[in-house]
Amino acid sequence: MTDFRIADTFTASLARLTGQEQKAVKTTAFDLQMDPSSNGLSFHKLDRAKDANFWSVRVNADIRIIIHRTDGGILLAYVDHHDNAYKWAERRKIERHPTTGAMQMVEVRERVEEIELYRPREAAAPVAHPPQTIFDNLRKFELMAFGVPEDWVDDVRKATEDTLFDILEHLPQEAQEALLKLAIGEQPQAPEPVAPEADPFAHPDAQRRFRVLTNLEELRQALDFPWDKWAVFLHPAQRSLVERAFSGPARLTGSAGTGKTIVALHRAVHLARTNPGAKVLLTTFSKALANALKAKLATLLTSTPDLAGQITVKAISTVGYDLYAARFGQPNIASPSLVRALLAKSAAEAEGHRFSQQFLHGEWEDVVDAWQIRSWEDYRDVARLGRKTRIGGKQREALWAIFARVRAGLNERNVVTWSDVFGRLTDEMTAGQKAAFDFAVLDEAQDLSVAEARYLAELAGQKPDGLFFAGDIGQRIFQQPFSWKILGIDVRGRSSTLRINYRTSHQIRAQADRLLPSTVSDVDGITESRRGTVSIFDGPLPVVERCRDAAHEAGKVAAWLKDRIAEAFAPDELAVFVRSEAELPRARSAVKSAGLGWVELGEKADVAAGAVAICPMHLAKGLEFRAAAVMACDDDVIPQADRIANVSDETDLEAVYETERHLLYVACTRARDNLLISGVDPVSEFVDDLRG
Repeated sequence: MTDFRIADTFTASLARLTGQEQKAVKTTAFDLQMDPSSNGLSFHKLDRAKDANFWSVRVNADIRIIIHRTDGGILLAYVDHHDNAYKWAERRKIERHPTTGAMQMVEVRERVEEIELYRPREAAAPVAHPPQTIFDNLRKFELMAFGVPEDWVDDVRKATEDTLFDILEHLPQEAQEALLKLAIGEQPQAPEPVAPEADPFAHPDAQRRFRVLTNLEELRQALDFPWDKWAVFLHPAQRSLVERAFSGPARLTGSAGTGKTIVALHRAVHLARTNPGAKVLLTTFSKALANALKAKLATLLTSTPDLAGQITVKAISTVGYDLYAARFGQPNIASPSLVRALLAKSAAEAEGHRFSQQFLHGEWEDVVDAWQIRSWEDYRDVARLGRKTRIGGKQREALWAIFARVRAGLNERNVVTWSDVFGRLTDEMTAGQKAAFDFAVLDEAQDLSVAEARYLAELAGQKPDGLFFAGDIGQRIFQQPFSWKILGIDVRGRSSTLRINYRTSHQIRAQADRLLPSTVSDVDGITESRRGTVSIFDGPLPVVERCRDAAHEAGKVAAWLKDRIAEAFAPDELAVFVRSEAELPRARSAVKSAGLGWVELGEKADVAAGAVAICPMHLAKGLEFRAAAVMACDDDVIPQADRIANVSDETDLEAVYETERHLLYVACTRARDNLLISGVDPVSEFVDDLRG
């Protein structure tokens, strides 16, 4: 024997069992791997199964593991209570696709009446013309080239917009993805056929659903920890990015839910595995996200815990603080209030200018401090990227006189800014100081500051595989944009986009996308298009509620939460997001009215069992819930009234609106199946955009 495999259908079914049942299943699976011929195991041939290689293995009086046993090995296919496990096996077969050569898990299709193919829908008035079919112009061989099983070709050719998602549920994932792209007018890339003698389990599409466990320790580790599908199975497009050798820095883009973070995690592990002894930095912009990455990394390394010592997972600010403290002593970080006070004092002492405090603060943060400008000559020549207000030479002279005083004030008080921290670390490396890390993998790159980006560019940006960064311009909520090219980071030929959304339903993704333009561009002119992105599952339409007052809204949200609980959602699968901490009392009121407990998320607080998650929108990034309510979307809340009031230049107003839209987009796309958006009249103009 030989191969011992698990299927993604096994991990998914295992997760649905109770903790005690899972423990028993894992013990049996381990025994099976140790000695598949053991007399202590109870095998039963499934006579009614369409696939003669399906057997059941007894776990206890009620639980059965469905295995696929051949001369080549054993595959863990499914697990459930006795009757459900048998019914599942009777309608499945595992076979090599005749066109693509990939091993597939195929649902048997015999007669329409045997399965509930199409979900009942509300009765509609008779129409003069029947719904138009989507794929009837495609011939059998064309559909099979995309991985459609032969038994399902006729159903696919009859698919309409109303029945498409119902049919997709029965197809292998590569076929789902290709058909979705065809449905929106995109031309998918058909898998390359393989030689008849090739191993069908080695096909890239097969590897996304079947995995070989090569040794006892690997299985032992897997059985001791939760089986998360993302940790075991990767989409071929994701796997190619994880394992690809890049000649320089590489960039990954994609809208929310396309798996950028998963690729970043696997990439960090791949770099550690293929470069023994190398130090790998896995980082992101916030401590909360870094903590989430650390937890996911622990799951991913269950079979190879020795690699953990090579990978450092920290927020980029923590990386800077720790390295600065080790080399120069603990930094005394200047508070935002001190910087504002010094700007006001310096402006008052300077003559002949009419710059507002808001403009001075923006110019300091986005230009002078960000780019570590320390001389008049440097400020005179700096490009001022991201600053829309033009200033002439005389104005720059007046401004530099103010900023020079601020610099002097900071030095007198022996304090530094965060940009100073990263600036000094960058300068040290430029001067020949050995870099602290050999490779850097960055998630949520769009929210990086200029100084942080300069540091990473100097750290690893020039070496092969040195820097891998993932992000979505449409989710940028914090920092001023900057140019990677100016920093020496050229990703031409090494930039990729993920277009399969795994996290949010088609309905939620489509509605959230209304908040953003179809294409967005960064400072370097790299354009990210949201066209062509598809969600692989269907769901209910998002609900939008306009409410009379806060009490009315709390009642609406509470009723919606109760409905989810009635549908067997767990409280910790639910979340309520608001614009800022000021609106948190409204979220608490809604959850309390629903009779549920809650936990308020932060950098240290995490999702808790039995509690609804509550947090401001900016802390929602990186999270995922089955259902989310985005509430308090009032006209003066989002966009935030004080942000608009503090804009001194009309040219900066666009940037404020842009980041506020991005915040709402981030919050909406945390929901997988159900989404509620609510606000008190007059509601935000963004809500009208969502309603279309």
